[in-house]
Amino acid sequence: MKSVIVITGASSGFGALTARELAKAGHTVYAGMRETAGRNAPQVEDARKFATDNKADLRTVEMDVQSQDSVDKAIQAIVTEHGRLDVVIHNAGHMVFGPAESFTPEQLAELYDVNVLSTQRVNRAALPILRKQGTGLVLWIGSTSTRGGTPPYLAPYFAAKAGMDALAVSYAGELSRWNIETTIIVPGAYTSGTNHFAHAGHPKDKDRLAEYDNGPTSGLDKEIMAGLQSVSPEGADVIEVARAVVKVVDMPFGTRPFRVHIDPADDGAHVVNAVADRIRVEFLHNIGLQDLLKPTTAHSPRS
Repeated sequence: MKSVIVITGASSGFGALTARELAKAGHTVYAGMRETAGRNAPQVEDARKFATDNKADLRTVEMDVQSQDSVDKAIQAIVTEHGRLDVVIHNAGHMVFGPAESFTPEQLAELYDVNVLSTQRVNRAALPILRKQGTGLVLWIGSTSTRGGTPPYLAPYFAAKAGMDALAVSYAGELSRWNIETTIIVPGAYTSGTNHFAHAGHPKDKDRLAEYDNGPTSGLDKEIMAGLQSVSPEGADVIEVARAVVKVVDMPFGTRPFRVHIDPADDGAHVVNAVADRIRVEFLHNIGLQDLLKPTTAHSPRS
């Protein structure tokens, strides 16, 4: 069944790859990105060319996830064109790298805004539509860092992704009686194939950073990157994440998994998440709310 899909942060990385794979699979995909007439104009043209070359329905939409007004206008534009919205994919995010102490509180607040508050803006714009339709899928691009191996110098990013994961889990229960499914995609640390590390933010407090660079942690940044690269299997390809998203979207309504891990480095997140998700299931059963674990009806009106 062809779906109308919006994905945030789709100018590059996981977002761009996923948008293209979904469009190739036959869906109508809106790749959300900001500054479509400015710095991301080349990405808009690339998406247009991809759509033409592959006879795919891939479109771009102006969407700054740090602006509620921009998000509202993007979602409304999609619904105006198609009359519906079937899948919301929370992908927008930003990474920073460096000793936690050297980041200012303002930097952490901005990172939280991009990685967590952005999902709330999109949900507030899109969920009234999905709830009115009585069906839908909200798909979150998380990270193994929330519960798996957590190397140093990524603390602000890890904390933000953990916040997003917690929000996703709570939303899952709140949306199930509205017949809206939730899936959390959990990628591992890919050190190549995306711009995550290349475009990572850095500490603004250079004096504090210098203390770490010249003290007992001198060279730790290089050790971390070398270690991450050493556990990434040869041939690990970020396209696996995009294809996992396509597989979930294409599953029949009511059968989609709560979590899907794509982690070539096998940092252990799937083990910890399995325990946490089992406890969630058991607790909801214990308090008589087990119906929140799945959408209310077995099949969507469009199935």
